[in-house]
Amino acid sequence: MKKTILGLVSLLISIGCIYFCFQGKDHPSTRNSIAEKTIADSPYRDIVYAFVSSAENSSTDYEQQYSYIEDIQDGRGYTAGIIGFTSGTGDLLEVIKQYQRIKPENNSLVKYLDPLENVDGSDSHEGLGTSFEDDWKKAGQTEELIQAQDEIVDKMYLSPAVKYAEKDHLSLLGQYIYYDALVVHGPGEDPDSFNGIRKEALKASKAPSQQRDEAEYLSAFLQARTKIMQKEEAHEDLSRIDFQQRLIDEKNYDIALPISWVMYGDTFELTEEDAGK
Repeated sequence: MKKTILGLVSLLISIGCIYFCFQGKDHPSTRNSIAEKTIADSPYRDIVYAFVSSAENSSTDYEQQYSYIEDIQDGRGYTAGIIGFTSGTGDLLEVIKQYQRIKPENNSLVKYLDPLENVDGSDSHEGLGTSFEDDWKKAGQTEELIQAQDEIVDKMYLSPAVKYAEKDHLSLLGQYIYYDALVVHGPGEDPDSFNGIRKEALKASKAPSQQRDEAEYLSAFLQARTKIMQKEEAHEDLSRIDFQQRLIDEKNYDIALPISWVMYGDTFELTEEDAGK
């Protein structure tokens, strides 16, 4: 009788071990999907910044874009800086506020804070114009404005992308896809913003954190994003989506180089040497 009881106890313990060990492992579809590093780490940050710069600035040399400024006629006023902060969506204003904190004295851009507040939500240049363009170009070559841009990118786009991607158990590729969506659509909760797109994707599919295939989920995310992109004439070219879908199809979850791609008609290539590996 004792042997029978001991045998049953041993069996139950074995079953428990098997259960908990399995629970601690990733599902086969996600085992290789959870990135050990993030796109905030070098060299992945450089790779992802180059991808986004190819779309925002038609160049992979993102370090040369801090002083960039132009109205690209997309209804968002001025587009400026490393990721295309805009006067119409408020993140350009946040950059200059951060710049003021870093450089409170002899700051040529402080006088544009009120005009930027006033044009938020529109494509207006009122109170800005040529003088603002000239002052931005000059300040964009300074360490202080470069620092301000980097800090706002990290706060508003890069860190949230990593946070949500880690929550969903996404790879480096998934982190990049989230980051690009945040840059273009913003971090809001409305249907046209990042969180709205993510919610739609989670309705259509399940994230790897829910024991589902990453490729399936990321494709669903891009499909949800495509619907939002197509609402705007400025985004009718789906080069960003096509490139990201290609990386999914190739299962390049680690964004391994070299990679070549076409963005809005221009061809780019990135090698390990380019990314500083």
